[in-house]
Amino acid sequence: MADVETLKLTALSSCGGCAAKISQRLLAQVLRGIPMSKDPNLLVGAGTADDAGVYRISKTQALVQTVDFFTPIVDDAFDFGRIAATNALSDVYAMGGRPLCALNIVGMPTDKVPPEVITRVLLGGAKKTAEAGCALVGGHTIRNLEPIYGLAVTGMVSPKRMLTNAAARVGDLLVLTKPIGTGIVTTGIKRNLTSARLAKKVVSLMTHLNKVGADLAEMGICRAATDLTGFGLLGHLMSMCRASGVQARVDAVAVPPMDGEVLELIARGCVSGGTFENMKSVEEVVDWGKATEAQRTLLADAQTSGGLLLCVSPKKLGAAREVARRNKTMIFKVIGEIERAGKARIRIDA
Repeated sequence: MADVETLKLTALSSCGGCAAKISQRLLAQVLRGIPMSKDPNLLVGAGTADDAGVYRISKTQALVQTVDFFTPIVDDAFDFGRIAATNALSDVYAMGGRPLCALNIVGMPTDKVPPEVITRVLLGGAKKTAEAGCALVGGHTIRNLEPIYGLAVTGMVSPKRMLTNAAARVGDLLVLTKPIGTGIVTTGIKRNLTSARLAKKVVSLMTHLNKVGADLAEMGICRAATDLTGFGLLGHLMSMCRASGVQARVDAVAVPPMDGEVLELIARGCVSGGTFENMKSVEEVVDWGKATEAQRTLLADAQTSGGLLLCVSPKKLGAAREVARRNKTMIFKVIGEIERAGKARIRIDA
């Protein structure tokens, strides 16, 4: 049995320590064979590749439902639990909702991971659900070849105030609420190349709740949003542009890496397989312009528990900034704007 103090959770993950999703292209192929629900109360389903489903239960209330889990991207069990829970809760905030209750999803190789470590993972998840005011009501646990943990979350939102990735409008400004680069940093952690200082910083970023999404929605300040996870900034923006029938311009210089060390890690080849797959997925819809290789990598970096990408009208930018300040968002950074549909879904300025 592995010693609790020295157990390397990331070493038990076949995906190399990154929260890798299957590619957008493969996902599209899979979903083509599945009929979409025709229920008139299903306000948001799989058709727009949104962050969560939304089901209307009355004129003023709708359920927001999501599920998200992944293998370890850090070795500390408590931090792994906190990150995975924050990541799952973020889907509800990205729809403008507030989490109500959640179920644990746990798969563990019990011959390699002792009970004390599994307990620490669950305690980490419980810590974040409590911070979100979300009741943890149980869950399901199985034996698995590699560790997985996450949540199935149910939230509530007003049908008239919900955020979706299909509501971006020409002239909206694109705003980030967290810097990016978590995929690069966690890949560096796996390869023992990330400094202890940056490893601590990335955990703080990935465990910061995106509560600002609910406030912006309820106040009618924002209408479109998505959270940045495995498909990277460009992958999630691509889904938003397709669902909204628009084009986006991104200022690569304005997109903030979470730390200067991120660029050093890129230069050292700390790029996950998920990031390379993201580049392939967007190559036909992105005009890269004069973007450097490092900028391209950062924009496609497969995020874990990233920030929100908001579409905000210029007239409401000040109000949105104030809400973000009150929520203590990590950043509030304008990185581009929504344009009329053109030859490319996304145009990069560098």
